[in-house]
Order: sequence, then structure tokens, then C-alpha cells
Amino acid sequence: MPDTRTAPFRRAVIGLNGGPTDILAVRLACQLARPTKAALVGVHVVEVDWTRDLSEDVASDNEAASAVLDLAEAAAERDGCRLETSLLQARDVGAALVDEAASMEADLVIVGLPYRKKFGGDFAIGRTIPYVLQNAPCEVLVVREPIASQVARGREPGVAVGAGLGPSDRL
Repeated sequence: MPDTRTAPFRRAVIGLNGGPTDILAVRLACQLARPTKAALVGVHVVEVDWTRDLSEDVASDNEAASAVLDLAEAAAERDGCRLETSLLQARDVGAALVDEAASMEADLVIVGLPYRKKFGGDFAIGRTIPYVLQNAPCEVLVVREPIASQVARGREPGVAVGAGLGPSDRL
């Protein structure tokens, strides 16, 4: 097990979705990476519908996807960090993030969780984050978007740490 006092991680993959949690995730990653100059990679996945051919290049011409990466890169630069970016296209965002983390030998995946409720008022987590938590080959940090009342009071977002949540550590 690595000595977390000096090297919490060497490389982190940050899942970017174009939502309000992207900047929070990038800023947190910069704070964590700065002491050891760990590598940061921001990944945005364009999900390709099953009705389209996966080999069709959908991502590279997507201006909104490029803007997501540009904003994340600018946020990292403002925080004094270097952020590599990667634009992918896949059938499933969660699987693509896990595959990218594995291929890059990342020690950490950071994903943002927007604060949203489904019908009936229950908090909704979606399908990407549970997939990443269950299948990531490394540690996972989840950065939750602040509830509107927390933002008004200036409180920090919630952060959930999923240590050791790899394929053999199912939730």
C-alpha cells in the first residue's frame, strides 16, 4: 500500500460532464495534486446512442464537448495546475471512465454528482457513479454539488470517498 502521507496518487482521471460539478471536481483535484505534482486527466465522454454506429466520429465535431474540456482546462490553470484532457465517445459513460482509468493506470477517479431529485423527492444518483464505484480499478472520490441552501451559506460541497472500491469490493 502506498504511503499516503507523501503520495496520495500519481495520476487522477476526472470525469467531466459539462455540469456544475466539473469545476468543483477540477479544483479539488488541483488541491490534492499540487503537493506531489500528480498528473491530472480530465475526461469527457460523449455517449453514442445504440441507433448510431460507434465507429462514426461523433465526439470530435461536438462543440459543446470541446467547450467542456476547455472550461475544465481553464479552471485548472487558474488553480495553478496542468490538466490533460481527453474526449471519448462510448455507449456508456461509466464504462468508458473505468476503462480510461485502467488504461492510464490511474490511482484515483474523481467524479461529480449533481444535486437532483427524481419524482417523489428522493435524491437521485443516476447510473454512472454507481458503475464507477463498483468497477473502478482504483480509489474513487465523488464530489456532490451543493444544495442551494448550502451555496447561500457558503458551505463547501459534500465529498464522499470510496477507498478500495474496486471490482471485488461491491457496494
